[in-house]
Amino acid sequence: MKRTILLPVVSTLILATYQYSPAASSKGNDEAEIKALEQRIVDGAKARDVDAIMKNYVDDDSLLVFDVIPPRQYVGAKALSRNWQGFLDGFDGTITLENSDMEVVSDGKLAYAHYIAHVAGKGKDGKPIDMAFRLTDVLRKVKGKWLIVHEHVSVPVDVATGKADLTSKP
Repeated sequence: MKRTILLPVVSTLILATYQYSPAASSKGNDEAEIKALEQRIVDGAKARDVDAIMKNYVDDDSLLVFDVIPPRQYVGAKALSRNWQGFLDGFDGTITLENSDMEVVSDGKLAYAHYIAHVAGKGKDGKPIDMAFRLTDVLRKVKGKWLIVHEHVSVPVDVATGKADLTSKP
């Protein structure tokens, strides 16, 4: 009698483990792929290669980005590409860009990543640039490849002064 009960229980456990392990593996792969995508953006920025950066975004007018750089909203890949070019052109010399505290959540079709980006360098005016931003990227898997479909960049605001706090740490 015990054997009759034990066999279905063990079989069920084995099937359940098999059924859920590919999903866990897929989610781990999604996280690695999305973190690699975010690193490609960092690498593209350091190289001042807007084309390399833009390969990580959908390439049509469905892209929507809220940024801290006016006009604060960019619709479409062409608008974002111009924004990136303007941002990179504001630096003289080496650009330092690092992402930290990144978390990625994915269901296999849609995902989001949120993190802190720190950028530093020297501006065209010779003054140092040292800023921290909060970013949230929403990604969609398109033809097997993760692409950013929405990005939101923000900075905390000092409520007492009403000014952006570009150097705060979490």
